[in-house]
Amino acid sequence: MILTGLVVGALLGIVMQRGRFCVTGMLRDIFLQRSWRTFTALMVVIAVHGVGIAALTSAGVISPEYEGFAPVAVVVGSLMFGLGIVLAGGCASGTWYRAAEGLVGSWIALAMYAVSSAAMKKGALGGFTTWMKQWDTGLTTVPAALGVSPWVFAILVLVVAGLMVRHFLLKERRIAKPATPSNRPRWKRPLHFYTAGALIGLIGVVAWPLSAATGRNDGLGITTPSSNIVKFVVTGDGGSIDWGVMLVLGLFVGAFVAAKASGEFRVRVPDARTATRSVAGGIMMGVGASLAGGCTVGNGMVQTGLFTFQGWVSLVFIALGVGLGARLWLRPTTSPRVSRGATGATGTDGVTTSTAASGSEDGTYSTSESLDNTLTVASDGRSIDPAPIGSGSVGSEPLGVATGRAGTTSGSAVFGGFAAVPDAVGIKEKTQASSTLRELGNGYYALDSLGAVCPFPLIDAKDVMTTLDSGDHLVIDFDCTQATEAIPHWAAEDGHEITDFREKGDASWQITLRKA
Repeated sequence: MILTGLVVGALLGIVMQRGRFCVTGMLRDIFLQRSWRTFTALMVVIAVHGVGIAALTSAGVISPEYEGFAPVAVVVGSLMFGLGIVLAGGCASGTWYRAAEGLVGSWIALAMYAVSSAAMKKGALGGFTTWMKQWDTGLTTVPAALGVSPWVFAILVLVVAGLMVRHFLLKERRIAKPATPSNRPRWKRPLHFYTAGALIGLIGVVAWPLSAATGRNDGLGITTPSSNIVKFVVTGDGGSIDWGVMLVLGLFVGAFVAAKASGEFRVRVPDARTATRSVAGGIMMGVGASLAGGCTVGNGMVQTGLFTFQGWVSLVFIALGVGLGARLWLRPTTSPRVSRGATGATGTDGVTTSTAASGSEDGTYSTSESLDNTLTVASDGRSIDPAPIGSGSVGSEPLGVATGRAGTTSGSAVFGGFAAVPDAVGIKEKTQASSTLRELGNGYYALDSLGAVCPFPLIDAKDVMTTLDSGDHLVIDFDCTQATEAIPHWAAEDGHEITDFREKGDASWQITLRKA
């Protein structure tokens, strides 16, 4: 029976990966985009979950148990978790499925998340967790406190979610339909946010009785299962391997299969800054989720569906943490100034490369700067497009940046489906760093966002677009799967024309925008 967790997890991983379903991005959009469009998908999950759990409880199929609401632990932990997921680049479930897409930064965050949550739950920091939770109000669910049926709230949330979905679907119809890669088969295209939300809600409803049948009286969960994996690895305690552990392992397997089948898997090594943020973010996630009693799944989906004080208060403060983290750390990585006119040096092979010294004063670099995957411009004004990842060249032009010597290039080494980043540990000389924005001539500009984790491809694109003239073209290369939906939708909303959008290789895309 425990293997049903693996099946449910695999289905969850497939849906999350194909739906680009990340609660971090949904909450982040409220603050960065001033939009509740993607957050509506989370409301769909809560609504489906709420109705399903109410039905199962009323029928006597499940009997949920409730912890008392400990406000200090929930508020502090949720704020910390919200800050952590901004640094890590994804929430708990999002980190699991992004790790399955090949993002090494997510592997790092996942390891730190699992270790820190294990320390907080049953390890050296367990005493601190108990101390933080000592201020227990005794409150459990909102319906119980008000003396009303859970069905009142289930139906209310369902109506609110339905109205939100209707509003944003009607709004989408009034704008130009966001483009999809022209050379991508229909079956490889991602699920709509709201479809993914409904499916995740249904999976959550099915998960509860299957989990309860094995003695684990709970539904979807990420934090405790992740900590149990660490406990098993360290102690060998077979009792740690429960239905929840099977769930998260299945999530990883399902997401990997979905990413591999759709051509969205490629191992991507982070630069020093991204790796450092992943470490810090993962630790904050583990500590925060343990204090709050759950992550964006445990609290943001399950406890909200149970209409507990813990779930809804936690969701609010996770959102506030995300908003604060976005304000502190999510800023454009490119210079807002576009150099008009050709700059750079021409090598003996006739290729002009526009370079500029960049990097922060402390000697660290953004992901895109460390990758140094530069577009080049031929002496006759034509642009040389980088090869699809893994191909090594385009025609007779080598992949990389001409240095002035025939046949000599620099840039990311690519081999066997792996994008390796030389100097990714921060040893690159400042004078070698390249600006990610290039002028290609004839009103075309290239923005290299390969290696940049979401939401930076969108943040940089929006920032650069403000510096261009109407009619100018911006060619963006990126390998963040979430940006395949975020960039086209932003372009459609702002009225920019998408003149080309294509898949360049495994987990690599290029989109060309014409400024309105």
